[in-house]
Amino acid sequence: MTPVAEIWIYLSDTPLWWLTATILAYSVGDWAFRASGRKPIVNPVLIAMLILSGLLLITGTAYETYFDGAQFVHFLLGPATVALAVPLYTNRHHILRTALPMLAALVAGSLTAMVTGLGVGWALGLRGEVLLSLAPKSATSPIAIGVAEAIGAIPSLTAALVILTGILGAVIVTPMFNALGVYDYRARGFAAGAGASGIGTARAFQVDPTAGAFAGIAMGLNALFTALATPLVVDWLF
Repeated sequence: MTPVAEIWIYLSDTPLWWLTATILAYSVGDWAFRASGRKPIVNPVLIAMLILSGLLLITGTAYETYFDGAQFVHFLLGPATVALAVPLYTNRHHILRTALPMLAALVAGSLTAMVTGLGVGWALGLRGEVLLSLAPKSATSPIAIGVAEAIGAIPSLTAALVILTGILGAVIVTPMFNALGVYDYRARGFAAGAGASGIGTARAFQVDPTAGAFAGIAMGLNALFTALATPLVVDWLF
């Protein structure tokens, strides 16, 4: 075995290496995003995911080994979700003034995300726990994983679907609303947060502070509604 191979084997088994690799991969994605002029298609999360997936594939590293090192990032999802209370409190006057329209949009958007996801999955032949994993895909990861466990779905699959949904939403939200002629940043942000969870909320903050604030509100409320409504929707449908 060559010295380089020996060094790699040592590093790949060290948790700090994969944490560092995760941070570096995202840094590369963020650099590319800024260099592109903040184009939505150059999403830093997508780029980081492709880099890390390629690295794991090339080196033959098991996901479990990677997660042992990157789990600190996963741990931060919990505090980040709790921190959504900050934009909720800061913008409480907006919430109270537009509570009824936001509630209607929240219920309609959340139910549509659940029902269409399950419907499309059923039409494509998905069944059982794989199909159920689609239900909470628009909620933020910590909530979606907990809901997946509660309804008998596959938490890891749900987490992957949450990320893919968030990336897709972050990429299309700006050009879609521009094409539809929707320029109210409150509406744009709320839709991004409700439909694309944390990644969509991050994109909203990059576009406009008001959009980001309403995206954070939508993300938090959608997480709460999804946790309460998903078991009822699944029971009703199946």
